[in-house]
Amino acid sequence: MSTFELIEPEIEAYCEAHSTTESELLHRLYRETHLQTINPRMASGQLQGLFLGLISKMIRPKRVLEIGTFTGYSAICLAEGLTDDGILHTIEINEEYEDRIRNYFSLCPDCGKIRLHIGDAKVIAPTLDDTWDLVFIDAEKTDYKEYYDIIFPQVRKNGFILIDNTLWNSKVVHDVSQNDKDTQSILSFNKMVQQDNRVRNLLLPFRDGIMIIEKLTL
Repeated sequence: MSTFELIEPEIEAYCEAHSTTESELLHRLYRETHLQTINPRMASGQLQGLFLGLISKMIRPKRVLEIGTFTGYSAICLAEGLTDDGILHTIEINEEYEDRIRNYFSLCPDCGKIRLHIGDAKVIAPTLDDTWDLVFIDAEKTDYKEYYDIIFPQVRKNGFILIDNTLWNSKVVHDVSQNDKDTQSILSFNKMVQQDNRVRNLLLPFRDGIMIIEKLTL
């Protein structure tokens, strides 16, 4: 099966072959991430990058928040749909990635619209006095609920929140050890969203699972 055990590698390869090729910049960033980082699978890659870029272009957000930059692949994709005066704030807790992130952000067409913050999103996000049209969360799984609670009041009505890894290597449908804090947290988070009558949500079985959430209230 594929890296995330959701589809066969042949199907994944077919999808990639029949989807728009990533830009040379993104290809270089993805390759460098795989060669020089410990957890390269955290990078979005061609299919998820296209998905994020298309979602952003459909929404045409003025303000985007990303929690979990990693090496910057997803932020570059999300920035593609920003309005002319749009801004994307992205927060990365690991300062070791900062130089690589800033280098690639300086090379992307939308670099002037991206603001990188290094530090804990739980501390930084509340200080960003803005209203979010689109939020993408792909960070510490045990903190998903806290991230959600922090950003939710700042998301506009009919704004969207995308949450990555909500199938967590398919572990959500198998017996889970009480010691497996990440999977327990994902299960708890998914249940919470499903019971939240302030939203409309779709758990999409794509890559490692993406929860798409529309905020229905002010």
